[in-house]
Amino acid sequence: MQNKITQLFGIQYPIIQAGMVWASGWRLASAVSNAGGLGLLGAGSMYPEVLREHIEKCKKATDKPFGVNVPMLYPDIDKLMRIIEDQGVKIVFTSAGNPKTWTSYLQENGITVVHVVSSVKFALKAQEAGVDAIVAEGFEAGGHNGRDETTTMVLIPSVKEKISIPLIAAGGIATGRAMLAAMVLGADAVQVGSRFVASPEASSHDLFKKWVVDAQEGDTQLTLKELAPVRLLKNKFYQDVQAAYAKGASVEDLKTLLGRARAKRGMFEGDMEEGELEIGQVSGLIHDIKPAAQIVADLMAEFNQAKTEIQDY
Repeated sequence: MQNKITQLFGIQYPIIQAGMVWASGWRLASAVSNAGGLGLLGAGSMYPEVLREHIEKCKKATDKPFGVNVPMLYPDIDKLMRIIEDQGVKIVFTSAGNPKTWTSYLQENGITVVHVVSSVKFALKAQEAGVDAIVAEGFEAGGHNGRDETTTMVLIPSVKEKISIPLIAAGGIATGRAMLAAMVLGADAVQVGSRFVASPEASSHDLFKKWVVDAQEGDTQLTLKELAPVRLLKNKFYQDVQAAYAKGASVEDLKTLLGRARAKRGMFEGDMEEGELEIGQVSGLIHDIKPAAQIVADLMAEFNQAKTEIQDY
């Protein structure tokens, strides 16, 4: 299946595994790349030398293309970028910041740059900055999210209408049918996050994976918009946040409640009560833990089946 995105990255299928914090290490990224998609390392939860180690292990585990997702707000981002350059990584996804800061530098070093946005406004700014492609992420997505709460179904055609570069859809996509829907709306590929969390290769804690599989519709909520909007599973920490809101908590109160390393505590260390559990709404459609390669195969099989059904309709 060849289109603008598969040709841009040199991959078999238009499926990108999101570079998620505390989930997207070298095992997951290499497994997805070996299966024909594009695996991404999630640098947002890695110290620079940890990223170097994951890149080196990923290169040994696959001879297929893979990339690194880098949040622009990372405090030592210059160190991450130098490591990416030194290690010969050819694909970088940037997010949570101004794409102008690093796009030219990366492209001058032969690196393809993709930027993640949550609105038409920021999609246009990313295109103006010269990025090679855009990920438009609806607010169904897990983790940190757009303040406007624009759904994927509205966001994708809105962005497609305004940009001329390749477009990747994200947010609420865990099945081949959703993949087909996104591409009918104008996307050239999909970025899948939550579905890959529920895989043996994801570096997330097994207890977190079980919570994802057990989640039902309505078990996640976008919150903490005063800090950085984030979609969370409704555990004790989430309830504590709601109680703080009910008492009229200030921004400083919320910062104090959040503290440091809350996401690591939940998703990586397995504290299901006090940890921050970031996952998408689509967790309600994820019912099992299965290998990343099987996830890719199932996505493509269901995509092709749904496509045939529509043609026969």
